Amino acid sequence: MKRWLDRTLGAVAMYKLVLGSLAALAVVSIALAFVGLVSPDPFALLASLPVAVAFSYGASWLGARIVGHRAHLESSLITGMLVFFIMAPSLQLAGLLAIALASTIAAASKFLLAFRGRHIFNPAALGAYVFIFVPLGFPTWWVGTPWLQPLVLIAAFLILYRTQRLDLGLTFVVVAAGIRIALTLANGGDLTEALSFTFLSSQMIFFAGFMLSEPLTLPPRRWQRLSLAVLVALLFAIPFSIGNFYSDPLLALLIGNLVAFAFTQRRTIRMSLTETDEIAPGTWQLTFAPHRPILFRAGQYIELSLPHASPDFRGVRRYFTISSAPDAGATLTVTFTVAESSSSFKAALLALPRGSQVNATGIWGDFVLPRKTSEPLLLVAGGIGMTPFASQIAHAHRHDEERDIVVIYATSSSAPLPFTDVLTAAGVRVIVFGPQPADALPAGWVLGSEGRLNGDALSALVPDLADRRAYLSGPPALVNDVKATLRANGTRRIHTDYFSGY
Repeated sequence: MKRWLDRTLGAVAMYKLVLGSLAALAVVSIALAFVGLVSPDPFALLASLPVAVAFSYGASWLGARIVGHRAHLESSLITGMLVFFIMAPSLQLAGLLAIALASTIAAASKFLLAFRGRHIFNPAALGAYVFIFVPLGFPTWWVGTPWLQPLVLIAAFLILYRTQRLDLGLTFVVVAAGIRIALTLANGGDLTEALSFTFLSSQMIFFAGFMLSEPLTLPPRRWQRLSLAVLVALLFAIPFSIGNFYSDPLLALLIGNLVAFAFTQRRTIRMSLTETDEIAPGTWQLTFAPHRPILFRAGQYIELSLPHASPDFRGVRRYFTISSAPDAGATLTVTFTVAESSSSFKAALLALPRGSQVNATGIWGDFVLPRKTSEPLLLVAGGIGMTPFASQIAHAHRHDEERDIVVIYATSSSAPLPFTDVLTAAGVRVIVFGPQPADALPAGWVLGSEGRLNGDALSALVPDLADRRAYLSGPPALVNDVKATLRANGTRRIHTDYFSGY
């Protein structure tokens, strides 16, 4: 099941998944409203939805034109649909005006309340929260209703699973639900009432899956994200009142956004392309010169933004692991493979002439080696999954770190392997699985098998698997198989690389 989920969801761009989930929720909501199972008037829903989406798109288009950027269609549609599910649906002019203004404020906040190219607040939350104080329309979170919860739960799970943020969502839900259930019981309610109110008639699941998980308003490190989830859950579930401000899910999220902002490097990273090299058949390495010094840890990834003509469904933003070491000088490299049916993004990236400016929206990731250099490591890479290890091994070599590293290099190609020079210079032990000629491997490298990576060969070649901390990077199917193999051989400390797909 996990393998099927990884393969299926991995083929869907993240924006498409979120937008498709919201669209399905909207269609089901309207259908249920017509049979009286959802409280809003079905015609109010039919009137409110196009207003929310149209004004979000219009404001995004206008804002992008003003700042000289290209509007992100899918992002604006998602923002409008989130406003639709938060604000009270209406057939009255005042109510529709409130929805239009909420969507406009939400879209405009991406440009007006931004720091060096990055918005600070969740746009939909900010747009709807304004109407806590404006007597025109109001947020009701009507999506929190029993008949919609099964679909909301499935959609939230798929989004959190796809982005590998299940820990974030579960942390929030456990803390928030625990507090709400305890408060209901303390106020005289019974357990059935507490569970029904918390899980069936609440916006909690929708909030966790669609709002809290927005990547651009999350901090970069896991411990920071989990701390944020706890903080937002406390503000979400515990009633409070301070002057004109009182407990509200939207306020909880906006406060959380401010805390995340304090954790994160919130500036657009501007870089110039200096080199484009094909370092192996179908594998390209691009070298950039950042306009200002940037800080990152070996193993982290960067999101590149490249507006281009006729983008395909995968959009104009992509994540790439940084393949150069943090102290590699004034340049930064990303390395990726290009298939025959490559994305429009990669095609546009490879077509850029030297000197072109490319913007990055941030650096994230927890796939970093332990600070304790005496801990023995096993680094397993499938194909281009070697990129984070290239950065880490080069960094360790530059700093003369005495790390005990075994690298497993799984490949389906017989062509020369990328990063051979980095691995050879560092002197790490390398075991190759794939159709590589044994006599063509660098001195000291071992051919584990000419076929797929298998557990018997791995345990025979690395008998101390149980004593090593393992890092896995590559296709989901390979990562899942190797993870099961390692656990069967006693390895307990296993880390996997992460790409959200946003």
